[in-house]
Amino acid sequence: QVQLVESGGGWVQAGGSLRISCAASGGTFSNYAMGWFRQAPGKERQFVAAISSWSGGRTNYEDSVKGRFTISRDNAKSTVYLQMNSLKPEEAAVYYCTAGAVVTTTAASYAYWGQGTQVTDSS
Repeated sequence: QVQLVESGGGWVQAGGSLRISCAASGGTFSNYAMGWFRQAPGKERQFVAAISSWSGGRTNYEDSVKGRFTISRDNAKSTVYLQMNSLKPEEAAVYYCTAGAVVTTTAASYAYWGQGTQVTDSS
């Protein structure tokens, strides 16, 4: 059983940057593809980014975040990161870390989920 704990959320102004992290435990981190999803109030959970199981591996991004967000992982630390730059007010949401077998944009394909970290617009 894999446990995922997100951190690093907070208040950010439009155009600002934030890096959120997700620490994994209870499993072999390097076996899993990792992803980030977000959910704003009243909206469905949305795919943001994913990375394959090896450090520096294949990545996939939701179109609206390409060029602004970067997903990365450190298998030695069992941690995945999401660097978010040029944030937009509409991107305020709870950001969830997830682990699964393959890189996919489909939430149902991921087996493990964290509790989420809140990113709030302070503009």
